[in-house]
Amino acid sequence: MAGKSNTSLNKKKWDVSNYRYFCENRNNTCMSDILLITPPFTQLNTPYPAGPFLKGFLNSLHFDVAQMDLGIEVILHLFSKKGLREVFDFAEEKGDIETDNALRIYALRNVYINTIDAVMLFLQGHNNTLARQITGGEFLPRASRFNQLGDTELAFGKMGLQDKAKFLATLYLEDLSDFIVECVDTQFGFSRYAERLGRSANSFDELYFQLQQDKSFVDNITLTIFIEKLKTIQPKMVCFSVPFPGNLFSALRCAQYLKQNHQSVKIVMGGGFANTELRSVSDARVFEFFDFITLDDGERPLELLANLILKDKNNNKTMTLKRTFVLQNGEVVFVDNSDLPDYKQRDLFAPDFSDLKLNRYISVIELPNPMHTLWSDGRWNKLFMAHGCYWGKCAFCDGLLPYIKHFDPIPVNELVDRMEKVIEQTGETGFHFVDEAAPPALMTALAIEIIKRKLTVSWWTNVRFEKHFTPDVCRLLKASGCIAVAGGLEVASDRLLKLINKGVTVEQVAKVTHNFTEAGIMVHAYLMYGFPSQTVQETVDSLEMVRQLFELGIVQSAFWHRFALTAHSPVGLAPSNYGAKAVLANITFANNDVQFTDGTGIDHGRFGFGLEKSLFNYMHGVCFDHPLQNWFDFKIPKTSVSHHFISTCINTLDSFQIKPNAKIVWLGGEPEAKPIFKTKKGRTFENLRLIFHSTSQQYEMEIDRQQGEWLISLLPRLSVNSNEHFTWQMMKDDFELHFDNFELFWFSKPLANLRKSGLLCL
Repeated sequence: MAGKSNTSLNKKKWDVSNYRYFCENRNNTCMSDILLITPPFTQLNTPYPAGPFLKGFLNSLHFDVAQMDLGIEVILHLFSKKGLREVFDFAEEKGDIETDNALRIYALRNVYINTIDAVMLFLQGHNNTLARQITGGEFLPRASRFNQLGDTELAFGKMGLQDKAKFLATLYLEDLSDFIVECVDTQFGFSRYAERLGRSANSFDELYFQLQQDKSFVDNITLTIFIEKLKTIQPKMVCFSVPFPGNLFSALRCAQYLKQNHQSVKIVMGGGFANTELRSVSDARVFEFFDFITLDDGERPLELLANLILKDKNNNKTMTLKRTFVLQNGEVVFVDNSDLPDYKQRDLFAPDFSDLKLNRYISVIELPNPMHTLWSDGRWNKLFMAHGCYWGKCAFCDGLLPYIKHFDPIPVNELVDRMEKVIEQTGETGFHFVDEAAPPALMTALAIEIIKRKLTVSWWTNVRFEKHFTPDVCRLLKASGCIAVAGGLEVASDRLLKLINKGVTVEQVAKVTHNFTEAGIMVHAYLMYGFPSQTVQETVDSLEMVRQLFELGIVQSAFWHRFALTAHSPVGLAPSNYGAKAVLANITFANNDVQFTDGTGIDHGRFGFGLEKSLFNYMHGVCFDHPLQNWFDFKIPKTSVSHHFISTCINTLDSFQIKPNAKIVWLGGEPEAKPIFKTKKGRTFENLRLIFHSTSQQYEMEIDRQQGEWLISLLPRLSVNSNEHFTWQMMKDDFELHFDNFELFWFSKPLANLRKSGLLCL
């Protein structure tokens, strides 16, 4: 019942082992008023964050809330001994096993059935000793996915046993996935289900038609698990978070079951798909499945709906709602009549991961792309530093939508408090900050706070490659546990970067990626081709820029995206301003991707294969000397970019000007100091040899004794653990109380080397 939440449990101090036991062994017959569902499928290795965030919020309002990641539960059933028996029996009965690859997998079905549980345990991190059998060559059955195996020793080295085994086990699962798609359920995918039906479905007709057909193999598994959960929870309100088109169909199937069998249960849909694509939904048939569809931030709309459904004494006749579609008198109506504002991020609670099978998610490795491997390997706790995008100007992005447009950063103390709470809950210290683009100033403050609290964490996020990311800032981020960043180079053309209002230049991107790489932070670049008005020459030149970035080793991972025109982006709202013409359609359901023609008349699609093939080789450190023409089976112009363009960019000296209010931070400890006496022309000079120790090296510097003593006395005040905010101007003023010409001292070789060792100017 509302008002009797399990928040009293959350207030109790739990150690990690007790919390895990509580999560996995809580009374399964415990009823809850609200059930939050993430429908199949998102990621295999970690929960999608919407459910835990909303559960934490609703707990704070004293609602009884349960949640489930229906996707991982379907995967765990499907890829089990019992599940594979069902798969092979169904395929045999269906009689569609025709290709050589499917026939081979079916012939080896007993081997798959007998190995699947052990492999899944290994990928869950519970059976590490299996790695030696997996890499031994005979344990796993092999079908067509193993044809891409190549030289794994080159990729993993002789010591990469666990990673190599994960990669082989991933190929094994992908073989099984291919069999399921070919012989059992064509809509299946590890991170999506029936995505084609949900993607840019301007009309609800095809989805509605498919929902009237017999349930698929995966549908039946999904509903069986869902129905069992309903029996134990007995909710009054079921909320589906649908982040992507590939989650939509399963959400509709489950909602269809509820409408047919539990008519008193109210059904709510929200999430990224609704926020982006359903802003103008008008087809009343959608409400045969959902009672309410909410847009943008879910907290306030869900609070009002929960009050309406669970507490309203007027039997739902009074509707005070926020950004919510409902069906009234047979027509879809958008209700936004609440005066209550959205919650600020500082006022929300840490996510709650209870009810989720945290130790049963699986880590997989996709070899070709380092960032994709990072994405899918390991159980990353997903948080964000700020709501929305601090830039919000890119012409291709849906930055005008409220959930991106309204920028609201989380205070750094609150952010790190949440990190500590999540670590206590999950036992995991890896964080993926899922910001549109993480604010650089907040990243810097976050890094300092992490170091101050002596947290040992690993984290990564999306960024804009802007000039704030100096060598010193990147060193600080690395010291706090930042392991990777992903950012948009996009079209790698200054003309087009200006046109799309990216706010960066290719030269700036080169410098920033170099700074990250030098600090030991992996860099992934989002690349784009086919932007309206992009010429063939610009596409070729972009490829040359990318080749140089990889050859110099300052970008380690990338992915080419074909430009897609979206309805809510600046390009979508005014395509003629960018040389495009939209092909408009009648919209009654989803409205996002828009068909268009490019005024250049260029067939950008034919570049896709060559761009992807070249990138695959560059990421593996080969073929940098191949002419760009070799990647394409049609004639392309020679690049107009100098072969030394990127190296010239990163070797261009930056200005020696420093902002007076720049903060000075010392990451190291107290140095050893040894007096050194030198005699020159009959005069004896006393210097100090300062010896600094880091985890990986020892650095020595020789300095005038008095200046050395001054520096030693100042370092505690500069320490990252100090509460004193010490600026460059303050350091200059203090120095010049005793000595002359601070700039000569600051830019001297000993200080330059010390700065690389942890004396940072931020």
